[in-house]
Amino acid sequence: MPLSEHEQRLFEQIERSLADDPKFASAVRANDPRLHARRRVVIAVLVVLAGLGLVVYGTAIKSMLVGVAGFVVMLAAAALATHSYRRGQTPQLRVVGGTAAAPRPARRATLVDRLEARWRGRPESHR
Repeated sequence: MPLSEHEQRLFEQIERSLADDPKFASAVRANDPRLHARRRVVIAVLVVLAGLGLVVYGTAIKSMLVGVAGFVVMLAAAALATHSYRRGQTPQLRVVGGTAAAPRPARRATLVDRLEARWRGRPESHR
């Protein structure tokens, strides 16, 4: 349903007043989940590179423990990067300065859920 001319003028006036408010703009920027996700991805990539350095260093000094520790660091950082990237692609809406929680997205069916559904849907004639 389109807005009336009066409502459109009011809406534009509100937009202009919010754009001119530096406190509101900084609050919106500070709560942007995409910004935090992007920062975590960059940090995770740097940690992956540090883990790769540990793997190479462990190989150079012939220390299996250092190499394995570097691999574990790389794996954990890659998992963090993947998780942060996915969260950054689907940001949740938040109330600025509030505590209202956004609705959680529907959970994807796991392998166990799919196997259980197939088990329940099997033909009963073989008993």
